[in-house]
Amino acid sequence: MADLGRWNATLLMPTPLPQYNFVGVGDAPGTLADFEGMSVHATGGIGAAMEAIGAVPTSMSATEVRQAMDSGVVKAVSFAPHAHMSFGTTENATWWTANLNPGTVNCPVVVNTDALNALSDADRAALLGSVDEAMAHYIDFYENETMAAWGPLLDEKGIARVEFTPEQLAAFKEKAAAPAAAAWIADNTAKGLPAQELYDMVTGMVASGS
Repeated sequence: MADLGRWNATLLMPTPLPQYNFVGVGDAPGTLADFEGMSVHATGGIGAAMEAIGAVPTSMSATEVRQAMDSGVVKAVSFAPHAHMSFGTTENATWWTANLNPGTVNCPVVVNTDALNALSDADRAALLGSVDEAMAHYIDFYENETMAAWGPLLDEKGIARVEFTPEQLAAFKEKAAAPAAAAWIADNTAKGLPAQELYDMVTGMVASGS
């Protein structure tokens, strides 16, 4: 929240992005070991997760990834499906990790705090009261429009779907997610936050499908 204050911003709503997955060129990875030494476009926590299994994460702007794939600078790119379609990474891709699910990104919608406070009570209530409807529309559109187009696009381009086994996914979680979660819990507990309780609540909700 302090960072939002630095920008004179107020959080309006989250953007519920799905899990990122990799679109790549060349031979498809069959195991986690196949990512060893692979150059990938992956930022933040996703990059850290991939680095934990031996990949070499590279950060660049989204508009550069297609050229980087074409030139061989990176062999795979992590995006949500809509971004893969938007930035053309599927044009020459040969495989997609259908269920690796290395993470997603936090892209909140924010508004200028002064502008928000300057609204009339009625207009402010209308804006804040529209959040639930906007979220529902976003999720509905993504599921029924974006994802409905994603599968046929993979088929049209002949992009193989790479499915990792439960055992492989468990090993990925152990190598990548567990250390990251432990570090987050320790860091935020030191700040006086109920980090373990928050972590347990969120992972419990995910596991239950809530």
